[in-house]
Amino acid sequence: MPLFKIHHITQYLYDRPVRESANQIKIYPLHNYAQDVRRQELKITNHANVHLFTDFWGNQVGCFMLNNAHDELVIDSQLVVYTAKQDFDPLENASAENWDRVAKGVSLQLRLLDFTLAEPMNKKKVLEKIVADIRKDSPAPIHFIQRVSTYIFNEFTYEKGITTIETTVDDIIEHRSGVCQDFAHLMLQMLRMEGIPTRYVSGYICPNKDGARGAGATHAWVEAWLPNIGWVGIDPTNNKWVSDEHVSLAVGRNFADCTPVKGTFKGPANQELHVTVSVSYEDGWVMKDNNTVQLERDKAVAQKVQALAVQQQ
Repeated sequence: MPLFKIHHITQYLYDRPVRESANQIKIYPLHNYAQDVRRQELKITNHANVHLFTDFWGNQVGCFMLNNAHDELVIDSQLVVYTAKQDFDPLENASAENWDRVAKGVSLQLRLLDFTLAEPMNKKKVLEKIVADIRKDSPAPIHFIQRVSTYIFNEFTYEKGITTIETTVDDIIEHRSGVCQDFAHLMLQMLRMEGIPTRYVSGYICPNKDGARGAGATHAWVEAWLPNIGWVGIDPTNNKWVSDEHVSLAVGRNFADCTPVKGTFKGPANQELHVTVSVSYEDGWVMKDNNTVQLERDKAVAQKVQALAVQQQ
């Protein structure tokens, strides 16, 4: 069981004081068989009191307010977590599922949670043709899931800075490039077109020395639900089944359900967002990633401003 130390700092800087900042955070690791959270220390500007609850998707969520005037908001999370090895061989599990079982085994609850609902898109016919071609060579859903991941990995370029948190699946298909958030959304769409329930997972991919894409930053991948197996995770950005290098923070229908930090404030300020994530092994090997986003206020909008989240890499 590898142990990881993860330091995740979110910093908002304002060019003038703001007040009544209301915020929601989803930076608490999921508690499951795959990861054992040993310690988490959370420090927030002005020692804000955090109210915790479990949301509709089963994620732990924190909410806090900063009522007094402030020109900086820092959310500093230091996490120590063990992860369990998750060897998943799709060929060994192929016989456990077939397309009929998936069609019959998708429960009403999963349908109501929108885990099977594909989003409206302009390039739907283009994507349907791609999905149909992949399905032809996929005797079982496991093969289809693996081949969709391989298709995204081979046909789309991993490139930072050309997409945002508002990029659509249509945009991704047009750009033929993006980051982990984009590839996860594309894979969700493709699997849902074939009736496979899927959910978005936010978290971290922890450092390794083989050049994994997205290592050291906030990361995203996909989980697919199969009746006789349950939820299985796959990372299309790196074309690999989820392993003990992945640490999960939240699950949901898409990024909007899993945003690590979001909130609002009052005041006519422009803001700058800095996110720094460093992840280290027990042997001292460290991966570090920095993101900066300039968020300018629309002067025509009244006093309330949405504090946007940074895109997952």
